[in-house]
Amino acid sequence: MNTHTFTPTANAIASATLARAAHTVAPALEAAVGRLSPALQGPVLHHLAGGGKGVRAALALVSATAAGATEETGVVGAVAIELVHNFSLIHDDIMDGDTERRHRSTVWSEFGVGPAIIVGDALAALALQVLLDEPTAERVEAARCLVQATQVMIAGQADDMAFESRDAITVQECLDMEFAKTSALLSCAVSLGPILAGAPDGTIAALAEFGSHFGTAFQAVDDMLGIWGEPSRTGKPVGNDLLQHKKTLPVSIALARAGDDALELRALLGGDLSPADVARARVLIEECGARAETIALADAHLDMALAALERVELVAGPKSELVAIAQFATERDR
Repeated sequence: MNTHTFTPTANAIASATLARAAHTVAPALEAAVGRLSPALQGPVLHHLAGGGKGVRAALALVSATAAGATEETGVVGAVAIELVHNFSLIHDDIMDGDTERRHRSTVWSEFGVGPAIIVGDALAALALQVLLDEPTAERVEAARCLVQATQVMIAGQADDMAFESRDAITVQECLDMEFAKTSALLSCAVSLGPILAGAPDGTIAALAEFGSHFGTAFQAVDDMLGIWGEPSRTGKPVGNDLLQHKKTLPVSIALARAGDDALELRALLGGDLSPADVARARVLIEECGARAETIALADAHLDMALAALERVELVAGPKSELVAIAQFATERDR
């Protein structure tokens, strides 16, 4: 059962913070994209026009102010993390064969696989270029953090792909993969602000831990949306993760159960799924308690994320914004 109360006030704070961050980062992000060759700018702008919440960019800005600096200090980190995040999305769409994202055609389906690969590569390189234009000690450390997180993210994506061909994975394997695929980059996002601000190591570590646990909670909720999310909200077919044989958290929990239901689910996921198969799989996963357990795990990691913020002294206003963003992003359509 969800133990968190998501108040209209918290949601309003998060929405306002995300909107302010998007407005603040937009000119710098536009300027960065303008540095790409004309052949690449069109596909990038097509992708970015789909929007998105901009959670990672907001975390970079707010974490800088939470550490006592100005938002401007975090802008270069916000741009860099957004570029890496969007590189990963463009490549993910190719690997998953998704033709739509945010109700728009994906880059590969609109411009071709080759151009989409090059566009993603260009964004990853541009992120480092933006950070290292002025190679101060803080920016070099921020670049190191970003490169390390990107490598972990790529390793997580490799595991995710490898798991698709396995009958089942353990819940711990799933958590490890999802930490790498999602939590590492969110932890980096919330670390970039204090790193660029020259904050003490303890402050950076506490904010990184906040981002890590927030990322696990965020991915757990995302896994639920991949099975039970409404297509009108997710922009993807019903049960999209099941159709792609993704071993997400609810699936790995359900397959770890003993009994006939787990055997039936394993059989269903072993081949191509019809709409009726998807519907049956959703029922099996929910009835065995895997959906409830996934929600409980998301709530537990959200608690740990918020607890990390209490370990160090942070500026009160930005701290409340970090709390609101974490609650808002993990509430999505439960």
